[in-house]
Amino acid sequence: MPSTQPHSSRRAASKLRVHHVAIESTCLDECVRWYREFLGCEQNWTLSTFSDVTTQRLPGIARLVEIAAGDLRLHVFERLRDPAAGRTATVGPVQHVCVAVSSPEELAQHRQRWLELYPGYQAAFASDDPPTDVLIDGDGSQSFYAYDINGVELEFCYDPGATA
Repeated sequence: MPSTQPHSSRRAASKLRVHHVAIESTCLDECVRWYREFLGCEQNWTLSTFSDVTTQRLPGIARLVEIAAGDLRLHVFERLRDPAAGRTATVGPVQHVCVAVSSPEELAQHRQRWLELYPGYQAAFASDDPPTDVLIDGDGSQSFYAYDINGVELEFCYDPGATA
């Protein structure tokens, strides 16, 4: 059973904030236009090439766009679907929630804490997938992905360019 004792990551947890919400769309351009018109979102960047981990997690991913309004950041993406593919499609439009951390060390602490807690919850977890390794992008950002007890995918990320 998980411990209810104070943990060293409690202090770091007070610094957590949502970095972005990832939304899968079947009509990316229209989705971006809707958020632009509805919330005043502006496009920050777009990607059309992806890491091996991303293509394994999201088979068929074709394009991803970051749009933002104020502190709200959305990563809207589309996938090319192959009906014969064995991987289950995203159940709903929210694909994952990204939590920002303040350092690579904090990122490693959260991944280690997941690994420590998981055995106590194993029978109740919706997914038995372990967290991914820490991934390092070309811009120096680092992240890992893990599922919560309900099967919601969480991304924990450190962005060296982010302001505190």
